[in-house]
Amino acid sequence: MNEADRASPSPTWADRCRWLIATCGGVGYCPILPGSCGALWGVAIYVALAVWTSEPWQTIGIAISLILACVATFRLSPWAERFFQEEDSGKFVTDEVVGFLTTVLLFRTPSILVTVLWAFPVTRILDMIKPPPARRLEHLPAGWGVLADDILDSLYAAGLLHVLRLLQPDWFAP
Repeated sequence: MNEADRASPSPTWADRCRWLIATCGGVGYCPILPGSCGALWGVAIYVALAVWTSEPWQTIGIAISLILACVATFRLSPWAERFFQEEDSGKFVTDEVVGFLTTVLLFRTPSILVTVLWAFPVTRILDMIKPPPARRLEHLPAGWGVLADDILDSLYAAGLLHVLRLLQPDWFAP
């Protein structure tokens, strides 16, 4: 879609739906830390599942939500690149939802609050730092690059959280 199409007063219904999903309801436009604002959708999904389901349904729900977020990110990536006129636009935040859900799929505590208070900032910080080789993964073709760096950062986050909990279990007490 070119700039003239984007400026058109009547975008298609499909573009409106894609925009709504890609920006997580518009939070990708937050002026401060749009990725972290987008990741809050992952927090909301996790908290809802943690409150309303028990194991193994909680893990299954997180896994299904993660798969759906991955598919949405992968499928919307080419459209978002054209629509936002840049590669991996900061407004396109479904990959941040993928990141948080990956972390909580692999790391949870018995306390929902403790899980969120650890998983959210550690995931976001590692996504901003992009430890090697995460930055290089951004250059993978199609939607793979948009997804791969966030998934790797979340694997690092989950691993780091497990090590911290092993070394300092009191930090993770409810």
